[in-house]
Amino acid sequence: VISLAFAGAAQAQIGPDDPIRIALVHGTSGHAFEAFSKQTQTGFELGLEYATDGTMTVKGHPIELIYKDTQFKPDVARAVLAEAYGDDDVLLAVGATSSGVTKGLLPIAEEYERILIVEPAVADSLTGPESNRYVFKTSRNSSMDMQAQALALRPDENLYVATLAEDYAFGQDGIAAFKSALDGTGAHVVDEEFVPQGTTDFTAAAERMFNALKDQPGRKVILIYVAGGGDPMGKIKAMEPERYGIEISTGGHILPVLPTYKVVPGMEGAIYYYYESPDNPINDWLVETHMERFDGPPDFFTAGGMAAALAVVQALETAPELETEALIETMEGMSWETPKGTMTFRPEDHQALQSMYHFKIRVDEGVDWAIPELVREITADEMNIPVGR
Repeated sequence: VISLAFAGAAQAQIGPDDPIRIALVHGTSGHAFEAFSKQTQTGFELGLEYATDGTMTVKGHPIELIYKDTQFKPDVARAVLAEAYGDDDVLLAVGATSSGVTKGLLPIAEEYERILIVEPAVADSLTGPESNRYVFKTSRNSSMDMQAQALALRPDENLYVATLAEDYAFGQDGIAAFKSALDGTGAHVVDEEFVPQGTTDFTAAAERMFNALKDQPGRKVILIYVAGGGDPMGKIKAMEPERYGIEISTGGHILPVLPTYKVVPGMEGAIYYYYESPDNPINDWLVETHMERFDGPPDFFTAGGMAAALAVVQALETAPELETEALIETMEGMSWETPKGTMTFRPEDHQALQSMYHFKIRVDEGVDWAIPELVREITADEMNIPVGR
């Protein structure tokens, strides 16, 4: 039950000399996903720098970032977001990292009548029936991952697929989206395996997938959709699926994981971002600046964090007033430029529509990781992304 009196009283009031306070609500301790959070924070800070020409001000107001650690715990996440909206009086918040944790933040944004920009959590359900008008999502969603992945597999009636995912919102939504993407193509999903988060032994699941696929008459593929560690691809590859004519396919990943892709040269899939794929001035700046400052290229969620910051600054600059309702009206249908090119907040559910990239793995002994070499850009209008609410 939403307390309207409490929520109304919590409206942010930014005076002429006040800073614009923005909360970054991410898990920075206690989980394997910490790397995702740190990349997002770096990208967000770089995005603010780029969008404000280094001034870190909008309309004469300095931007003040407030950092909140969710510890990847849903109850802690809800408490720190409420604290950000209430005690810290932030105008808006950005977060969080895990889809499961982020789901619990949606009602807090509604209760306080403040904007929550979801980045980098992925699950479709974050803009689904449990979401609300205060939630905008700059990150990709599972349907984009899986529709792009399906396009990269070139599905037809000769394709037989077994799927492997972790048993929580990200994995469940992803496999549902993949099956939906195959509708009408004639392709067959013959087995679905869901394993607990943090699984490191995939033997039993792999054996079940092998058994479901090995006697099929056409092209046989194991699709892996796992966000965490555990190296399921390497472990399943070590079980020699090729003896049954079975291929492995998976989406792209962050740079520290890409060395594991060296075991699958020639594999095709779809990726949200790889620093060499987009060709635009913002990405050029991001790559060059990140190389200079961090002695390495930007990664998946660095680009996502920057995209969120660029959306925030454009909305703040464009909205007639620095308050929630004016921002919502401005952001619904808003298009803006990012390291991935143009993104657009769909008015119906506030999901940012965006490109994905079809890749083919190339192994270069002089590069530490496997290179997801660009086959082609898959544009937003090629994907039929379901409206969440």
